[in-house]
Amino acid sequence: MDHVPAETFDRLERFYDAVPRDGAHPETIGALVLFVRDGAGWPFYARPRLDSDRTPSLADINDVRARQRELGLPEAFEWVHENSPDLLAVARSAGLSVLEAPLLVLDPAALPDPAGLTDVPVRLLDPAEPDFAAQVAVRRAVAAVGFGAAGTAPGDAGPAERDAAISELDLAAVEEEGSRIADGRRLSAIAATPTDGALASGMAMRVDDVAEIAGVATLPVARRRGLGAAVTATLARALLDAGTDLVFLSAGSEDIARVYVRVGFRRIGTACIAEPAALLP
Repeated sequence: MDHVPAETFDRLERFYDAVPRDGAHPETIGALVLFVRDGAGWPFYARPRLDSDRTPSLADINDVRARQRELGLPEAFEWVHENSPDLLAVARSAGLSVLEAPLLVLDPAALPDPAGLTDVPVRLLDPAEPDFAAQVAVRRAVAAVGFGAAGTAPGDAGPAERDAAISELDLAAVEEEGSRIADGRRLSAIAATPTDGALASGMAMRVDDVAEIAGVATLPVARRRGLGAAVTATLARALLDAGTDLVFLSAGSEDIARVYVRVGFRRIGTACIAEPAALLP
């Protein structure tokens, strides 16, 4: 694991706190803050407060879970282990299962040319394109199928399953993604062929000069072709070109982390994701 300055972990913590705030309002509960989305969309998490100098307690976690149940939200918690090392034991004592995901930061000098990673073209989604709404729906469908078959092993699910997973997006969701891409807060990418369409996808969220790449997924039938690496590298290159100087991501497993190491990411720590035991793989 690479050594990293404490300042980097502080920047990551501020990023995690900032990302939900343009689409959710914070509720302070003890040493935790719960982000409650305003309107429809992917629900957010609870995490340690930036302004708290103590580890969240078992009572804090239980109070947040009660509030999440009251609101009909997932009982989800996220934090960086290096910033809150004692929270892991507290979360487990609350009956939560914790995924300890490798946390990786990009070494810009090690980022390869995305075109050299696969023969499948990768492109960034552009809100000005007439098929933008359809492409957003396809990106989300690829992610749904890809994450539905966890890991990196090839499988049978492909374009047919992707097409079956496409759902019509409401206008607000399309406008939200388009506005965030337009002002630099979001990037979305797909790897697609003329015959099979989108085979892999991913996105990035940016706050000032820090960005997280997330949601990188490949249809099982197209795995082991460098698509996830190419999507990641394309997003990373675009972020660097836009002036982002800290690009990071969390990998779902050590096997998945190796894909990102290929494109210049280096492990610096652990991102913890906690949910009730029945919900984690």
